[in-house]
Amino acid sequence: MGTLKVNLLAVAAVGMVLAGCQSSRMDPVSSAPAPLQAAPSGAVSQSQLPPPGGSNQFPTAPTTATNTPGTQGNTQVAALPPENAPDLTASNVAGVWNASMGGQSCKIATPQTKFGQGYRAGPLRCPGELANLSSWAVSGKQLTLYDAAGGTVARLYSSGQSKFDGQTSGGQNLSLSR
Repeated sequence: MGTLKVNLLAVAAVGMVLAGCQSSRMDPVSSAPAPLQAAPSGAVSQSQLPPPGGSNQFPTAPTTATNTPGTQGNTQVAALPPENAPDLTASNVAGVWNASMGGQSCKIATPQTKFGQGYRAGPLRCPGELANLSSWAVSGKQLTLYDAAGGTVARLYSSGQSKFDGQTSGGQNLSLSR
């Protein structure tokens, strides 16, 4: 009688396992949803679109101005990196840099500590716009320095071994070197 109980328990357990494996999810889909009815469409017309802005003239392109010492207050567009500037990586930028801007100098620390969209940056007794420096990031050939609010402080490109050149958002020439 003991083996009969064991056999009945085994059969019951197998039955429960098999019952748990059955699911309607495994059944093939028996009925597909009904197709949607075609929506009526209006007549198609063709006409010439007016030019953007109401004129055929393209807007004038911004120009790159050179910054001369002593001129401040005029917003300038930073120059694009030269074609032969190398692509940058975070390891190319990480370290401590000597910054030179408008005849003044300071140091900028650029560790590879993740911060926001890039890495943390630390100005060391830097004047002007660089005093607000908070982070940095590289994209292609360009190094961009940001303030705490995420605004651009400067854009630079590699101009040689351990050297970056560019401009601040205020138009001042900026160089970083080691």
